[in-house]
This record gives sequence, structure tokens and C-alpha cells, in this order.
Amino acid sequence: MEPLIEISTATPSDAGIISRIAERSIRLGCAAEHRNDPRIVAAWTRHNTLAHLQPLLLDPRLRLTLARLQGRLVGTAMASVSGRIAFCYVQPEWFRRGAGRALVRDIEAWLRGRGVVQATLNSTRSSHGFYRHLGFRQSAEAFAIGGVTAIAMHKPLVEPAGESSIPE
Repeated sequence: MEPLIEISTATPSDAGIISRIAERSIRLGCAAEHRNDPRIVAAWTRHNTLAHLQPLLLDPRLRLTLARLQGRLVGTAMASVSGRIAFCYVQPEWFRRGAGRALVRDIEAWLRGRGVVQATLNSTRSSHGFYRHLGFRQSAEAFAIGGVTAIAMHKPLVEPAGESSIPE
């Protein structure tokens, strides 16, 4: 039986934990991407400060979430009403336990509820397989951003006309 993963909407008081989860996930979970280069890590984490996150937590055009597993906060994700998934970070010791999947599914449901028909994101090479497993497809050639390879990906959030996932 899969453990229950609780997803909740983050509040301004959660900025500190979001910052810590993101930074730890980047530093440890994405080490293959940044190769422990302090300049790349600094560029990647610069938007994960309290000062940067707190205003985002008040913006109704954004959804910031937290994942709790076995009573612990283990992940965070953010998306905008434009359909852009800005990030999905999970603490490295909680990888492959469903928290990332639950965060992305919650974000997708939120986007669908706002009439968004396609989600987009930039993936790292190490998370590319994770997003492909969730139905995302590569949109363009990989490119470099801040010293890290990024892969543009997209996923339709609505079924094409005439198709249904409901068995007949």
C-alpha cells in the first residue's frame, strides 16, 4: 500500500520551509546537474530566499504547494495560471516515494480548474525521465541556462476531442 501523501496550499509563513526544501533538493538532489560549482548553485538558488518567496505566496495567479509524507514536509511545487510549472522539489531522501508525482498531479488539477489546456516546464536532465513518466514530452532542443542543461517540456491537460479516458 502506498503511503498517504498530503498536499496543502502553502502560506506566507511557509516561505522558510519552501526555501530550505528547494535549496536542499538543488544542492543534493541535483548535484549531477551543477557539479557542485558554487556559481551555478548560487544562480540556481538565488530565487529561493524568504524575501523572494513571501510575495509569491500572496499572488493569486500562483499555486505553491507542500507535500507531507509520514508527518514530514518533504516537497514543494509552484505553477502559474499561464500553465508554467516553475518548480517541483523533493528532499533527496524522499525521492521515488510519490511526493513529486502527487505535487505535479495537484498542480495539473489546479491548472485544469483555471481552464489551462497545456502545462509547460523546463526539466533538468536528471528529472527528464520523471516528467516523461508523468506524460510530459520534450518541446525543443535542450539549452543551457545558468550553467545547467534545461529541457523544455509540455503536457496537454485536456483530452483531444473524440477521446475519452472513461471506458465504454
